[in-house]
Amino acid sequence: MTLEENKALVRRFVEAYNNRNLDAFDDLLAPDYFDQTSQVDKKGLIQLMNMAFKGFPDFKETIEDIIAEGDKVWARITFTGTHKGEFMGIAPTDKKVTTEMVDIFRIANGKLIEYRDVNNNLDFFKKLGIIEITKKGKMLFPEEAK
Repeated sequence: MTLEENKALVRRFVEAYNNRNLDAFDDLLAPDYFDQTSQVDKKGLIQLMNMAFKGFPDFKETIEDIIAEGDKVWARITFTGTHKGEFMGIAPTDKKVTTEMVDIFRIANGKLIEYRDVNNNLDFFKKLGIIEITKKGKMLFPEEAK
């Protein structure tokens, strides 16, 4: 596949889960797909996505930047969603959050075969209001206390 075809595959993947079309994953993910970050296969990914959809019914990811090299695609993603349902055992906070992450995909034979992401979960949970910065933390990192 060309680099542009690899980027198009990642765009279709993001579009599929933004549209809650998890059936499209059969065409997009290799049978031996593995998410290195969450340590799940394709079935586990679908479970994670359904959990995210329940917790954040307006869940949406937007590709801000996308770069391809060899068999890999990097995408800087902005996630937005309102915490309306239970998520990871956390009761709804009704807070709208926006956070950024970098997703890294590996492609083989025209399908996504491997995934990992780089994100700031501390910032995400802080925005949900479930993590409080300590007094000492506020002194050391005043920007994080905002």
